[in-house]
Amino acid sequence: MAVPEFFNTIEQSGLSTWFRESDSPFSFYFVLVFHTIGLALLVGANAVVDLRILGVAQGIPLASLKRHFPIMWLGFWLNAISGVFLLIAYPTKAFTNPVFYVKLSCIALAVIVMQKLKNRVFGDPALSETAMVARGTTLAKWSLVLWIGAITAGRMLAYTFTWLLYGVYAHGG
Repeated sequence: MAVPEFFNTIEQSGLSTWFRESDSPFSFYFVLVFHTIGLALLVGANAVVDLRILGVAQGIPLASLKRHFPIMWLGFWLNAISGVFLLIAYPTKAFTNPVFYVKLSCIALAVIVMQKLKNRVFGDPALSETAMVARGTTLAKWSLVLWIGAITAGRMLAYTFTWLLYGVYAHGG
């Protein structure tokens, strides 16, 4: 497989090299911590809403969970920004790995489901709790499946790559 020269250009930039090679606590691992925090906010808040729709913690009014959506979006944007920085550090590793595209697909679909859930379940304040659950059950199931898929694919990225850096063949880590 021919690896695009563009990846080498990114990897040779000062920022990419600094993220990969710096001993600074504000380089790669700092970005990774923010990526993890974003994941916890995004997927954690999603899971709370999904599980409530699916019958867990029925004592909590479902309508009150609408306030979790801004937390989800904060987590999404933390992940998007930190994810770009992680890509800058290792573009060849990510873009040549099919698992990376599975991860992105799961995330894209999960965000679509998240927005549909917000609109269908929480969009009409006149809906009864029973109607909210009925409208959200299938979406909540898909949401959980897609977020589990995204997290699993994300973790697999550390072990399934063929190219670590441009010109550095390192099959499987």
